[in-house]
Amino acid sequence: MSQQAAQVDTLFLHEHGEDVRVVANRDGGRLFHGVLELKETDAGPRPRRLRIRDGTSEDLRSPDQFVELARRAARIRISEQTSPNARDRIREMLDGYQLDAKVVRTCRYCSNAGRYSPITSETAIEADGETICPSCAREELDRELAFQGDITGDARARLEDLLLEVQDLERITNLLSGQLDPDLTKFDEISATTEDVEPVAVNSLGLHPGIQQHLEGRFETLLPVQSLAVEHGATDGADQLVVSATATGKTLIGEMAGLDRVLNGKGTMLFLVPLVALANQKYESFQERYGDMVDVSLRVGASRIADEGGRFDPDADVIVGTYEGIDHALRTGKDLGNIGTVVIDEVHTLGEDERGHRLDGLISRLKYYCERGTTEASRDKRAGNASEHSGDTQWIYLSATVGNPGQLAKKLRANLVEFEERPVPIERHLTFADGREKIDTENKLVKRAFDTKSSKGYRGQTIIFTNSRRRCHQISRKLNYSSAPYHAGLDNRKRQQVERQFADQELAAVVTTAALAAGVDFPASQVIFDSLAMGIEWLTVQEFSQMLGRAGRPDYHDKGTVYLLVEPDCSYHNSMEMTEDEVAFKLLKGEMEPVITRYDEGAAVEETLANVTVAGKQAKRLNDRMIGELPTKHALGKLLEYDFIDGLSPTPLGRAVTRHFLAPDESFQLLDGIRKGLDPYDIVAEMELREEQ
Repeated sequence: MSQQAAQVDTLFLHEHGEDVRVVANRDGGRLFHGVLELKETDAGPRPRRLRIRDGTSEDLRSPDQFVELARRAARIRISEQTSPNARDRIREMLDGYQLDAKVVRTCRYCSNAGRYSPITSETAIEADGETICPSCAREELDRELAFQGDITGDARARLEDLLLEVQDLERITNLLSGQLDPDLTKFDEISATTEDVEPVAVNSLGLHPGIQQHLEGRFETLLPVQSLAVEHGATDGADQLVVSATATGKTLIGEMAGLDRVLNGKGTMLFLVPLVALANQKYESFQERYGDMVDVSLRVGASRIADEGGRFDPDADVIVGTYEGIDHALRTGKDLGNIGTVVIDEVHTLGEDERGHRLDGLISRLKYYCERGTTEASRDKRAGNASEHSGDTQWIYLSATVGNPGQLAKKLRANLVEFEERPVPIERHLTFADGREKIDTENKLVKRAFDTKSSKGYRGQTIIFTNSRRRCHQISRKLNYSSAPYHAGLDNRKRQQVERQFADQELAAVVTTAALAAGVDFPASQVIFDSLAMGIEWLTVQEFSQMLGRAGRPDYHDKGTVYLLVEPDCSYHNSMEMTEDEVAFKLLKGEMEPVITRYDEGAAVEETLANVTVAGKQAKRLNDRMIGELPTKHALGKLLEYDFIDGLSPTPLGRAVTRHFLAPDESFQLLDGIRKGLDPYDIVAEMELREEQ
């Protein structure tokens, strides 16, 4: 004992019933611990014996050995949690041997377990009305997390960091039940940024009088990204890739360039979007805004069974369409008129697994169509038939989310116009909630936003993104404040009604599917992610950035607010490898991914067949200039093997396959159903079911 005593740095004493727990520390670690029994004497309390714990057994030591230990210790400390009476009794015992001790703040959990853990105001964590050390607080948090199911390392680390920051265990565990504490839920803030761009005066544009007067009636100067686009030739016919955040004014660039060319007789304007609902919305917007100066037509995708995509006017001045709608027209040889301008919105779709290759193919086929039209127009001109549509087509690509803008612009052969300004700051919040708690949390957030007015006099309004139409209606029904579902399944009249009500501040919230994120044009101050999935697929960083960018408009709000409501250990389909809490931190920390179109065999075969159908012997040239790399020889070999082509012409089977956008495996399913005599609707239903699975 004497050798041990000489090496003890701290002797720690803590109340243990009528006795005293003793902990001897050396070099920051515990040397041993035990229990000191006291006895009452005429001179006051004195040591009876020291019971040193050794695993499950005890080693009994004499009172003198404890006194020797205490005298040789560098310091003696008494826990603050020891009661005043017990503290006085310990001091009296030590005074009998002329020993001094200080009272220190310690962790009771550690003290009871025979550990010495002094804590300070910087390290103390509140728990059940007392203070404990960080290690014990982490253990308590781990026990709470065990009730919530598995939780990822990132989520656990986030909660532990917050625990050390706020030093209150209950505030942290409350987060797990969906309670809102802005100081804790706030993940970060994306600052408002401005670039020093000299604004272009609208009256200096020199556009056709029709669009020039229209713009002058709306604006005095262009927004920064619009000014940059004009400086880089947007109104002079230059091809452009415009990359800028949501709500910075990208769309007007395509509109003013395209309409100027239409009105100056330089060909039809195509405005292309990925979804039918977005095409409908843009068509209605064009009709309302420009219908007095141009004819507007709509071209969306055709049904798998009945070709319903052809009801549009190819002689219209402006054709608003979906990617698939225009591609269907090309694949089936329909006349799109003389195209002067093509605006492709959401061009980052090129990087999506399912739709990327089809947009890539569409761009190549549409360029071929436009070039062919120009060549024919040149021949007519040489023959003495002057053509007003002989100019080159202008291409304008728009996106808010491109990780490799320079590389993509080069591949598209377009000037890059990149503008990184964010008009208002966006706070991003993360909190945990299960499926039942999410709607309660959404209720609180919607109410809080709607009850608050910005400095510009507008109430806060919310967009809630979720992963299914059914969930849209479920959430909307349960919100206490006025709200409405908004998704592609609603008819145009209903969607227009929701848009008007939101614009008039009659609705506190709209609940929409993630699939409509690209085109939901509501002036919302707040975005809530009820789910981080789009259908049965997790959101990508691009999609997430696009959606959160809907929060906050400079003319309406002082800031935007984004909430991710995350259910730990949750996934929405058994094909999902990650859980929602893992995805949340991937999205919040993720960098914008490069837009790269990748081809598997099925995609390569599908696009090569479409190119053969549209361009025949020129198909290889179309393949070669696509963004992604296609194995053309291999794809042609497969097309011959499948009897989809004969030479470099599509067979009747090949035409049917490409007309209906069928991948090879889908066409084989369809043929199998036909051979079995199944009803066409049953065949298509079975194919759709397999796609969902």
